[in-house]
Amino acid sequence: MKKAYFLAIALCFSTPALAQSLPERTGVNSMMGIAPKTDDFIQSVSWSDLFEIQSSQMALSDPSLKTFASRMIADHQKTSAELKQLLSANNMAATPPASVDDTHKRKLDTLHGLHGDSFVRQYRKDQISAHEDALSLFRRYAKSGENEALKKWAGDTIPTLEEHLKMAESLSE
Repeated sequence: MKKAYFLAIALCFSTPALAQSLPERTGVNSMMGIAPKTDDFIQSVSWSDLFEIQSSQMALSDPSLKTFASRMIADHQKTSAELKQLLSANNMAATPPASVDDTHKRKLDTLHGLHGDSFVRQYRKDQISAHEDALSLFRRYAKSGENEALKKWAGDTIPTLEEHLKMAESLSE
């Protein structure tokens, strides 16, 4: 078992760069508390924001979710705009992705096929998971990320993400 674990870690660090580094994509960085590389952070934040916005747009039609979904749309549009502004102000060449990754696309497709209570349960579950993941990402980057401006922004954003998680957890199932 230990051999497999160390082999997986070695593989993560020996793989050529992809759209997102393997350690971040597989959760190894999160599990070990390692900050993501700046490009990984930017991609992950962008994908998360896009997922939050798109899934919440679907949720607007459910009266029990409308207030929460509206808040998610507004807040995640705001963080997307702040990220783009930070990248521009700091002359960073990174460009946030314009569409979600395959993982988030599958989640959106699943939500699209659900209705009523099934939709509400899945949306709640996705929101809790997404905000737990976002908190891990932002905390790790705020603690030891590579770019000082992004580190500060990540740290400043954590309280809002914590509030989002509490709100998601309080959604009725």
